Amino acid sequence: MKKTLLAALAILAAAPAGAASYNFFAAEFYTLSNTNFIVTIAFLIFIGILVYFKVPGIIGGMLDKRAAQIQADLDEARALREEAQTLLASFQRKHDEVKAQAERIVVNARHEAEEAAESAKADIARTIERRLKAAEDQIASAEASALKEVKDRAAAIAVAAAGDVIARAMTAKDAGKLIDDAIATVDAKLH
Repeated sequence: MKKTLLAALAILAAAPAGAASYNFFAAEFYTLSNTNFIVTIAFLIFIGILVYFKVPGIIGGMLDKRAAQIQADLDEARALREEAQTLLASFQRKHDEVKAQAERIVVNARHEAEEAAESAKADIARTIERRLKAAEDQIASAEASALKEVKDRAAAIAVAAAGDVIARAMTAKDAGKLIDDAIATVDAKLH
């Protein structure tokens, strides 16, 4: 209330230049024909009505509520900002973790691919070695078969040649003796 009265006096002190020539303590100032006096009275009544109806308190309360609402909004905004920063940090950590995990997966995949390539090379080498051994075995078998066939043919040719030579050199008497010896040998082996 004191502040309101001081404000009213300050307004009166800042009155128009014509009012500055009046002496507030002179009798002529306090007449109803003096507009400055009437305005001063009306202003004081207006201020009194405002004070009576506690308008400054209501306005102060409204301003306090508004200030409290603004402070609450600022606190909420600050809390939201901190929460957003926390979420951002969390997402950044997760992003870094996922990136590191992706790099580990790539490294593991490369390592596994290299191992698979080495394993495939070893398998191919073993397969080639088996096939070479099988081919060598087939070649050896074919050689043995060919040698046996050549030996059998040579033996057959030798027997035929020997038979021809013996047949030319042998007489009928020698042939009969050979037949009798052969029959005797067979008969001895059968009994």
